[in-house]
Amino acid sequence: MIIGRCVGETSLIDVGFISKEMPKVGEYVSLNYDGKTVLGMIESLVRGSVSLNGEIYDPDTIGKIREIEGEDFYIKGNVRILGDINDNLKIPRTPAPPGTEIKIATEEVLQKIFKVDNGLKIGNLISQEDVDVKIDVNKMVSRHLAILAMTGAGKSNTVSVLIDGLLTFNGCIFIFDMHSEYVSAEFENGEVNRIEPIINPIYMSFAEIKNLANIPSSAYIQERYFREAYKEVKAIVKSGEADTIDFLEIMRNVLEKWYNTEEFRGKEIKAGDKSKIMDVLNKIEDLQDKYYNLLNINAGNILSQIKLGSVNVLDLGQADEYAAEVIVSHVLRNALSSRKASIHNKEESMYEKPLDFPVFFIMEEAHILAPKSRNPSSKYWISRIAREGRKFGLGLCLVSQSPKSVDPDALSQANNMIILRLVEPQDQRHVQSASESLSEDLVKQLPSLNIGEALVLGMMARVPTLVKIDEFTGRTVGGDIDIVDKWQSIKAKDVIQIKNQEEEFRQLGGDY
Repeated sequence: MIIGRCVGETSLIDVGFISKEMPKVGEYVSLNYDGKTVLGMIESLVRGSVSLNGEIYDPDTIGKIREIEGEDFYIKGNVRILGDINDNLKIPRTPAPPGTEIKIATEEVLQKIFKVDNGLKIGNLISQEDVDVKIDVNKMVSRHLAILAMTGAGKSNTVSVLIDGLLTFNGCIFIFDMHSEYVSAEFENGEVNRIEPIINPIYMSFAEIKNLANIPSSAYIQERYFREAYKEVKAIVKSGEADTIDFLEIMRNVLEKWYNTEEFRGKEIKAGDKSKIMDVLNKIEDLQDKYYNLLNINAGNILSQIKLGSVNVLDLGQADEYAAEVIVSHVLRNALSSRKASIHNKEESMYEKPLDFPVFFIMEEAHILAPKSRNPSSKYWISRIAREGRKFGLGLCLVSQSPKSVDPDALSQANNMIILRLVEPQDQRHVQSASESLSEDLVKQLPSLNIGEALVLGMMARVPTLVKIDEFTGRTVGGDIDIVDKWQSIKAKDVIQIKNQEEEFRQLGGDY
């Protein structure tokens, strides 16, 4: 069906058109010129009237003109050129001639475009609901993904649809679950494997435990004694001579010994250094108070608990942001090291065996773990995985309701994006700066997306796509709490309790 014709100057990447029919934004069209059949996508539309222009200021005059002309209006829009349908979507080297017919792309053409090997169905085209949209799993995992939206736009549903789809491929998903949303989730195609956020200190790097203890690098004397104590305690634990499972308690004993004997490595401790040892002891006590349940010398390595074909959920719901950052950096650092060992057929002493299968990491609250304005260790390792993970089968998915707060370097490494409704202009600009595929016209469509509708971009999809994401049929707890129901249920319980007390009083012979 012909919906319009090209007008004005055309280019290799877009054309303007005029129409009398009303197409839809996001609808795919085809243009035939220079022996090619070219696919395009409608990115913007306006409706106007030559007679009812912006120079008329009397509503009565507008009404009279409307009575005379009826529904006489024009539709003006812009089509983004996506490529030659018969030449692997290569961009033509010549622009479309003005006057070229613009037709709605046939279902046959769209089925051909959206046919994907190893495809994961995430939904259907908004403009043509009978066309399934599938994404390339290999390119999604290896080239990383960002899922971005304002609160309540459908991020949790989108993540759940992706997880359930990956499980059909026996995928290994690892979620850093900041709010315990997925701990009790139910997926049709796989089980949830809950992992406690407990780290064996002997597997930690010195930087990780130093950050947890809040010892700044500028405090070099504190850092020196903390480092030496940490090395000594690791040796004690590995030798089997530890008389307690509390790693920090052993560290305290070592430091107190140095403090009381005033001797360190056969040398007398200076008075100034002695006060620094006491500062370290105070920080270890604070560390014990805050994170006593985080460190355990009997715990196995977190990576050894990962199961293939399952949703591995690291439950960080009870961890504060500081602890979460340390745990995330610890897992990612070890995962990269272990995958390198697996690829190069090397053994690592800290593992029973290297991680011998690819893993797709999902980062909930990415603006906390990889913030724009701070430099926590988690941000460094997220960026490392984003840059190097492709070589070793480690994929990354950044999920955030505040894109403007996510580190732009990490976001730009995500070569795929699923963008749901975004209203905040700063969020829109930040996302656009991180994506080469997000045009100005498409950015303008983001506030008009309904709940569950998304713009899909990147290497995992052959063309930019406006999608109605499937509704996840399993169970998660990522939705909004029914606050009114909670209030009313508590009131109802109170009323029942009062009535029961009154009845008990009457049975005892009481009188009101």
